[in-house]
Amino acid sequence: MRFPRASGILLHPTSLPGPHGVGGLGPEAYRFADFLATAGVKIWQMLPLGPTGYGDSPYQCFSAFAGNPFLISPEKLVDKGLLEEQELAAKPDFPEDTVDFPRMIAWKLSLFEKAYERFLALPAAHEHRQDDFPWLDDFARFMALKLANRMVVWTRWDPAIHASARDIGFQKFLQYEFFEQWHELRAYCHARGIRLMGDIPIYVAHDSADVWANRSLFDLAPDGEPNYVAGVPPDYFSATGQLWGNPIYRWKAMEETGFQWWVERFRATFDMVDIVRLDHFRGFEAYWRVPGGDKTAVNGQWIKAPGERLFEAVEEALGPLPIVAENLGVITPEVEAMRERFGFPGMSVLQFAFGNDPQGPSFRPHNYPVHRFAYTGTHDNDTTIGWWTSTGPGGSTRSDADLEKERAFCCAYLNTDGKEMNWDFIRAVMASVACTAVAPMQDLLGLGSEARMNLPGEPSGHWRWRCPESAFHPALSRRLRTLIELYDR
Repeated sequence: MRFPRASGILLHPTSLPGPHGVGGLGPEAYRFADFLATAGVKIWQMLPLGPTGYGDSPYQCFSAFAGNPFLISPEKLVDKGLLEEQELAAKPDFPEDTVDFPRMIAWKLSLFEKAYERFLALPAAHEHRQDDFPWLDDFARFMALKLANRMVVWTRWDPAIHASARDIGFQKFLQYEFFEQWHELRAYCHARGIRLMGDIPIYVAHDSADVWANRSLFDLAPDGEPNYVAGVPPDYFSATGQLWGNPIYRWKAMEETGFQWWVERFRATFDMVDIVRLDHFRGFEAYWRVPGGDKTAVNGQWIKAPGERLFEAVEEALGPLPIVAENLGVITPEVEAMRERFGFPGMSVLQFAFGNDPQGPSFRPHNYPVHRFAYTGTHDNDTTIGWWTSTGPGGSTRSDADLEKERAFCCAYLNTDGKEMNWDFIRAVMASVACTAVAPMQDLLGLGSEARMNLPGEPSGHWRWRCPESAFHPALSRRLRTLIELYDR
């Protein structure tokens, strides 16, 4: 699939400003959509939208199909008569610049319980259309059982504990509210010429409804623990690789069903968004498999995956796929051949263009192909300003000499003195021939490492950054629009 020339902003909904401890699908989301429309931005890119689990990471969700209930707007529940204004006012004193996940979750759950009690009293309380969500029974039962078992992993649940009908119904209520609000926001964005771009992680969390309800599709031991887990091998960033811990798929069993689970996963995602970034694309050609009990990824091995047959099945079921392949890292010719066969654009990250990355030349704008999504940085990078002023990204041991060489090359390449390196980066990807140029919101705001979203390899303490209330300023919109018009985006 070919993509028209456009620009995008990466901002996960949890990072939106607002009074409820976390961004969501309420007024703050509509303000951001208006900001994008005024600037002429055509794509709002987000991270995975599922209910987060371990480490509050959107890449470790309790479901690959469900929505994150903590994005539900309390204001919209007030509009429906399910909450009262004074109940929203009686909130904790949340920080404005970060998400305090434990306090936010406890407070929002208390609000949602009140909303659910009022919902149950309505005449139409049981008229939801179950057929819209074929995955919902399994997910609602999983979450109800998980809460009843004090949130421990499902392999340690007490078999004597059962989920009540009320608790299962509560989980379903949250999903219906999430998707109703989501589709209202999506329609609002579409009316303003904005497409939504989502994200599909290649793997799902072990502690998820997906694995619990479909154990035959995952490589598990009889006790439910993974025989093997996912990761990536050692490289010049990490001597021990990255151990992600996700269970490995039983690809043969999936293929015997015509990859039905994957077809439905893609179908559900494209019902929410218009474009999908497919995370760790190289794992669909071959994946790094690590024994389940290992503490590092060193002892893994590459195993072939049925990537082409999978995409053939999904394409046959759903038609042309508006997918962007995350082809970063060590990418083989086989991976690139698969990407090109299906017409998926790859990614280039400008922040990797000036150092010792072996792929550095391909990240420089003069080498971009047209069929490419070009980024100043991603959720896994430091912000541009943080990178520019740092002594080394995320545990790196770059020498002072390497830093000076990298900075000198960057300034020479971009013809800049570095005083506004974030805007130099934005201009460079905008001016390139790449079909789509994307910048994280942090780069528009010129924020440093304090605004970084994630640091790969660290299991917790991330995903918490939030925009300031003043972020969507008309002057910023005008500056962005100038570049968008200048470079036909």
